[in-house]
Amino acid sequence: MVKRNVNIAKLQAGYLFPEIGRRKKALLEKEPDVKLISLGIGNTTEPLSPHIIEGLQKEVTRLGTPEGYTGYDDDAQAQEFLNKLKTEISKNWYNDIINTDEIIVSDGSKPDCGRLFFLFGSDVSVAVQDPAYPVYVDGSVMIGATGGYNSDTEEFDGIEYMRCTAENDFFPDLSKVKKTDLIYFCSPNNPTGAVATTEQLKELVDFAKKNNSIIIFDAAYSEFIKEKNLPRSIFEIEGARECAIEVSSLSKSAGFTGVRLGWTIVPQELKFDDGESVRKDWQRVMGTLFNGSSNIAQHGAIAALSDIGLSEIKEKVNYYMENAKIIKDGLEELGIKTFGGINSPYIWAAFPGKKSWDVFEEILTKAHVVTTPGAGFGKAGEGFIRFSAFGKTSEIKEAVKRLQENFKTL
Repeated sequence: MVKRNVNIAKLQAGYLFPEIGRRKKALLEKEPDVKLISLGIGNTTEPLSPHIIEGLQKEVTRLGTPEGYTGYDDDAQAQEFLNKLKTEISKNWYNDIINTDEIIVSDGSKPDCGRLFFLFGSDVSVAVQDPAYPVYVDGSVMIGATGGYNSDTEEFDGIEYMRCTAENDFFPDLSKVKKTDLIYFCSPNNPTGAVATTEQLKELVDFAKKNNSIIIFDAAYSEFIKEKNLPRSIFEIEGARECAIEVSSLSKSAGFTGVRLGWTIVPQELKFDDGESVRKDWQRVMGTLFNGSSNIAQHGAIAALSDIGLSEIKEKVNYYMENAKIIKDGLEELGIKTFGGINSPYIWAAFPGKKSWDVFEEILTKAHVVTTPGAGFGKAGEGFIRFSAFGKTSEIKEAVKRLQENFKTL
């Protein structure tokens, strides 16, 4: 038989969210009549807005006509629409600070994070925030960019973990971070909800340039930033064009988790150590592994990025952020210290001295509320629980009510 990929075999226990799913299933097998409320996985719940639906429907109808049908994106008409989408992204998402030829449209930021490993290969060193979205670590392990799992440190050898805790305002002490080839950084951060300031990102950019590193900046939650003095893109920072790549999407802001539309920005100035263009290689990777985003999804995105669409996105974001306030206020009434939930749809709740999986189980079995244990995001996540604001407001209120009825303090 064919040997198993040894790198996949290194992964621990299973991906965080399938493990949560397994525990939910186990509870329902014991108590089949229980109504679970999920404040765990960050999946959007609200229907697509009218203008986006109109854009999707028009494209479906157009594809059903001889003159309107398009196939691969090398079709002239398909290219016209793709260029229009890139123009809308540049103009309405980035205020024209990005050139359209630097935008590579995809099916989402998570798939792009996975494909980026093919751009850099296995012979790279990697730094990640701790805690961090599991894809950064798991993807690095799968491609073979790390050593094995060290059970003593509860970390993978070969990965530099940048501790981001309340003590350092969730921004790493870069004076203690080793030089690596790649630096994964997410702002607003998943799971902590922290947003890096302009000064902090300038420090990160300067650090990357000094060490000839490339920052892979995950801006999937940028639309949730409400405070105007906080940067939404790494490219708002001087010098970032020489050392950064940015991934983003419409998944959470426009409800495209199922529609699938995102993009990666690779600046013209970004070069490998031999002077070759990173953008050119990324285009080759995408051309080889990806046939382009759905024509239908692109038209939905064009509608979403219009003035009307952006107004609808704002309403959707405000809806989820009101949910975040309900959760944050409810937890703080229980005396629980929380972070995030102001410029991010995630609330990071502290449970000092407790194991996060134990707290997860307690909330699940007593309140029948699904959360996400902080330990699943990294060693520094131990003792924390992530609450997601993605959900129906009525269910969010019911979940908070259950928590307050079942726990005087957690």
